Amino acid sequence: MKLGWTRAAFVLASVIGSLGTAHADRIKNPTAVFSGLDKITGRIVSFEVGIDETVQFGALQMTPRVCFTKPPTETPNTTSFIEVDEPATDGKTKRVFSGWLFAASPGLHGLEHPVYDIWLVDCKGGTEVIAEPKETPEELPPIQDTARAPNDAGRPGDIMAPTGTTAPRPPAVETAPLRQPARRQAPAAPIINTDR
Repeated sequence: MKLGWTRAAFVLASVIGSLGTAHADRIKNPTAVFSGLDKITGRIVSFEVGIDETVQFGALQMTPRVCFTKPPTETPNTTSFIEVDEPATDGKTKRVFSGWLFAASPGLHGLEHPVYDIWLVDCKGGTEVIAEPKETPEELPPIQDTARAPNDAGRPGDIMAPTGTTAPRPPAVETAPLRQPARRQAPAAPIINTDR
């Protein structure tokens, strides 16, 4: 019976805990705002790019795929997934970056190139709210009754209840009294003759 109450308390706590977690919706925006640094000239340029539109910044070709923000009532969290290509000398393009940029930490999650840096500043024009899926509490598997008949052999890893016989006592160990190490007399210091 005690096991049933424990399980019921655990399930109730997990349901209450999942109700208290915050799930914020996000807003899909049609325009992303970036800043870029040309390290050779030291010039910083801010520019807006439409989603799935390719723009050229210096030698780089950048295409934002999505740009999300949180509603104004939530903690700001602006993110964008971008792909950046650099033309090679043979006419092909080389993908130099493909990943998420976060406006809250531009130094940590920005494009760092030997000549150019690009970071996300903001997203604009969004009205489409994308609801985040709500998590459902995970259903626990049923607890199996582990009661066994007294003649059943234990399995490896089981905690075994003592049987009717008691284990023999270990033999008594004789200990010797603790002896203190003998102290040595420090040699006498030489006497300095001060009679003159």
